[in-house]
Formats: sequence, C-alpha cells, structure tokens
Amino acid sequence: MIADMLKETKERMQGAISSLKEDLSAIRTGRATPALIEKLMVEYYGQPTPLIQLASISVPEPRQLLIKPFDPGSIKDIEKAVQTSELGLTPNSDGKVVRLNLPPLTEERRRDLVKVVNARLEEANVAVRNIRRDVIKDMREYKDEKLISEDELKRGEDDVQKLTDETTGEIESLGKQKEKEVMEV
Repeated sequence: MIADMLKETKERMQGAISSLKEDLSAIRTGRATPALIEKLMVEYYGQPTPLIQLASISVPEPRQLLIKPFDPGSIKDIEKAVQTSELGLTPNSDGKVVRLNLPPLTEERRRDLVKVVNARLEEANVAVRNIRRDVIKDMREYKDEKLISEDELKRGEDDVQKLTDETTGEIESLGKQKEKEVMEV
C-alpha cells in the first residue's frame, strides 16, 4: 500500500517538474526559441487557440523567429496576439509570414526575468510541498484506520520526505541553470 502511494507521489512530483520545465522554456533568454511563443493564445474564429496549432515556427537567425501560418487569413490575428502579449515584441508581416526580431536583453530586463524564474521555482516548490502534505495526511488516515502500522507510517513519511528533498533539489538545479542562461550576455 505504501509502495503504491510512493509511486503515485513520485509521478505527481515529476509532473510538477515537467510543468516547471515547460514554464521555464517560455522565459526568454538571449536566443530565439520557438518555445517562447508556441503557447501564445491567438483569437482564431472566436476561439483562443495556441499559436503552435495555427502556424509553423522556425528560427532563421539567432535573434529572429519566423511564423508561417497554415491559413494566411490568420496573420492579423497572430500579429494582434503577439502585440498584446507581455513578450514586448513587435511583429513584422509581409502578408505571408510574420517575423519577430528579438532585441538584446538589457541588464534590467534580465534581472526582471530572473525574478520571474524565481517565482516559477517557488510555485513548483509549493506544489511539491502540497503533494507531500496530502500523501502524509493519507498515510496517517490509513494508520488511524489500522490499515498500516506505526512503523510503516514512519518509513512511509521518511520515504516521502526523501522524494520531496530530491525533487526540490532538482527544481533548484533547474532554476540555477535557467538563471545562468538568462544572465548570460
């Protein structure tokens, strides 16, 4: 019973890590990457749709993204979505494709991005702690219902704590890596 709970806990914590990696990939560094705009929601025929479903995104130059819509009629919608996003980019369109030139990051903008990275890390840590709290609560209920012994409860709590420590360590290392990437000139 405890082994099943630990397996599920590990899966849930890995889900938090995956979500964090996804969030961090959308935070801009000095290089252009399609992940920066893939999830950008575009109002397409009245429905918010992720940009990745409406266009192909490529990186023709290190500081440029090229968006080639599958439906040329959606160019205006894509331009509008880019302009209203918090990316701070100005789209250039020739009627067939949209080009996004990424200006070099200023020192101040880099520091702001580091703050965003740290906020995402804290959210991931909170998610992991909530998972730990829920699992330990469930284990204690099983003990109260006499489904597991006091020793099994103690071992289970220790194992959950080890998992939590490993996961928070992984979160911390992802954060340091991203922070280094953002501050790199």
